[in-house]
Amino acid sequence: MKKSAIALALAATLSLVGSAFAGDLVIKGSTTVLPIAQSAAEKFMESNSDVAITVSGGGSGNGIKAIIDGTTDVANASRFIKNKEVKAAVENGTYPVPFAVAMDALIPVVHPSNQIKDLSIEQLKKIYKGEITNWKEVGGSDARIAVVGRDTSSGTYEVWESKIMNKDRVTQRALVVASNGAMVQTVAKNKLAIGYIGLGYLDKSVNALTVGGVEGTVKSVLDGDYPVSRYLYMFTKGWPTGDTLKFINFVLSDAGQEIVGNTGYIPLR
Repeated sequence: MKKSAIALALAATLSLVGSAFAGDLVIKGSTTVLPIAQSAAEKFMESNSDVAITVSGGGSGNGIKAIIDGTTDVANASRFIKNKEVKAAVENGTYPVPFAVAMDALIPVVHPSNQIKDLSIEQLKKIYKGEITNWKEVGGSDARIAVVGRDTSSGTYEVWESKIMNKDRVTQRALVVASNGAMVQTVAKNKLAIGYIGLGYLDKSVNALTVGGVEGTVKSVLDGDYPVSRYLYMFTKGWPTGDTLKFINFVLSDAGQEIVGNTGYIPLR
């Protein structure tokens, strides 16, 4: 993340003050951030019974589009907003404000029966480009690789494209799924599959791979050692006020950051 983006997110974090007004909140976007938003919304409503919060997924791109259109109060995103999206929002009378709420590692995953434990960035790139098509080419069994990727509206896809693919195209043979949950289910059911998920979705139904010998953990992400890490965001349509401000304050509080850790992601502090 660029230094200016970090500064903006941290400045937002440190400056949040204000009181809430009763009402409804709509939260849309990233399926990666979805578990954080759902858990935070449930906890928030326990103490604010006059506020109803609706949380849905759909991908980072769709969340940011909803901010641009004015159809959501908060957009969850697993990537930073693009310049063209800021331009579209401003032209529509809205200035999106970013709040970094967590950190994450993108984890390559395979079926539990797969004996592969580690892949380099170059090997991952060649697999997703379709240049490596058999597991034996990377030290596995003689079997065709089933590549599973994310749809283009996904922030997870865009981070993978940037950090692994270096903007090269994913093979057309890749099966495309719409969410982290769908990725886990697909890889768990296919012995030949490879996919990638946010850290919070990792469970025993799939095996996590190390990348270049580095495991995706809280420590490796915070130390900057894991090569496929990122910030997770919540965007508001303009500087938040009322219940939106109160909710963002909660997510960034000690209690909110504890929720981040409990959902499998990495608190900011």
